[in-house]
Amino acid sequence: MQKNYPMAEYSSILLEKAVEELSKLPGIGRKTALRLAIHLLNEDVAVSEMLAKSIIDMRSNIVLCKRCHNISDEEICSICSNTRRDNSILCVVADMRDVMAIERTNSFNGIYHVLGGVINPVEGISPSDLKIEELIERTHNEEIKEIILALPATIEGDTTNFYIYRMLKDFKGEITVIAKGISVGDALEYADEITLGRSIMNRLPFDSK
Repeated sequence: MQKNYPMAEYSSILLEKAVEELSKLPGIGRKTALRLAIHLLNEDVAVSEMLAKSIIDMRSNIVLCKRCHNISDEEICSICSNTRRDNSILCVVADMRDVMAIERTNSFNGIYHVLGGVINPVEGISPSDLKIEELIERTHNEEIKEIILALPATIEGDTTNFYIYRMLKDFKGEITVIAKGISVGDALEYADEITLGRSIMNRLPFDSK
């Protein structure tokens, strides 16, 4: 009598564990995870060691800039410490990916303030969870002439824009918002560089949007 044995997806438990962990990454399915794992198996062991070391170093040593709250290797990030940047223009963004997106446009030479997200009651994110108080404090301690609100073109982004605008009622400088070259519902990181660059350069006063 023929026996039915359970099918083994992998011949190695170690490979299966690696695939399982890789497949937890955003946008990585099990097939892609398997291809990545096999690629690493076929490479010299030094390649895997360097990859593992770079990930561990990133998690262990990257910090948030004490001034703008962007990711940094030092207490003060390379943007904040760059003396060629215009410290009078402050661009408020949701997270580090937005800083990267704007920097790729080569259209902005000011500094940043990273909120760490946007107000979203559904996900339990309130103003107190964001770096809004720190933003207000910067307007008191730094010579800022303009604040650019560069948050996602979503309901949550608009809500956060309006909340910050109200909180900055005593700010003597100009408050602007990026032009609507960004489609409604889009995150900055997905906008092409030309569109995002024009949106920064063609920003509008917040109260006229």
